[in-house]
Amino acid sequence: MKKTLIITLSLIAFLSCKEEKKQENYKDAELNVTTSVYPESITKIFDSHGSIDGWNGFESLYYEIEKPSVNDTYNIALKSRKSLIDYEHHQLGFDGENVWLKNLDTVQYKSNPKFYYNLMFYFYAMPFVLGDDGINYGQAEALDFEGTSYPGILISYEDGVGESPDDEYILYYHPETHKMEWLAYTVTFFSKQKTKKFSLIRYSEWEDVNGLLLPNKLQWHQFDGENIGDIRNEVKFVNSRLTKDLPKDDMFTVPDSTMIVN
Repeated sequence: MKKTLIITLSLIAFLSCKEEKKQENYKDAELNVTTSVYPESITKIFDSHGSIDGWNGFESLYYEIEKPSVNDTYNIALKSRKSLIDYEHHQLGFDGENVWLKNLDTVQYKSNPKFYYNLMFYFYAMPFVLGDDGINYGQAEALDFEGTSYPGILISYEDGVGESPDDEYILYYHPETHKMEWLAYTVTFFSKQKTKKFSLIRYSEWEDVNGLLLPNKLQWHQFDGENIGDIRNEVKFVNSRLTKDLPKDDMFTVPDSTMIVN
């Protein structure tokens, strides 16, 4: 009887430990749910830049774009994408619903506020913004440049995603490091029609920003869809930082309802 009791207790203890181990393994698996929803190719790119989970752990982003006189400054709430851009002569913001523009002097803003308020953020936050909801991933032909063939991932959007769901992007990455090297993109905001005319950016320099690789310099090249030409424009980012604190919401509030862009 005593021997039977010992065997029974040992079996219960064994099964209990086994069940506990299963639960622990299940919890470990949950930690990787975020990255498991992406194709392997884009996950490797995220990982080479610090991981999409690392990106999702931050709440706010600040950076500046170098200008000859006064730098443009950008404050972004990463989850809501609320934003505030301070230019030399203007303030441009998005409060989560409305785009607004404030002129600081008599110099008029000559671009389209709804197009530009998140344009540079989107380019700067590559490749992590390609982990947003509503994105479809496909294959694209490789891009050849100076003896290296860069594989391409085609990015498209589901209907109703963003202001321009017909936009397409192609992310080109280094075949060995999986680091992002080029970005081709279309613009359909104004025409509201799909196009096969791609512009091309080279991500020529990267820097470590709080453990993530974000671009330090972007170079727009002449591009006819196949051949890469000379540099036609360059943008330099400085004083970048990511934080885990939510920015103050009143930062993005419309100063006056007359400043809302319709």
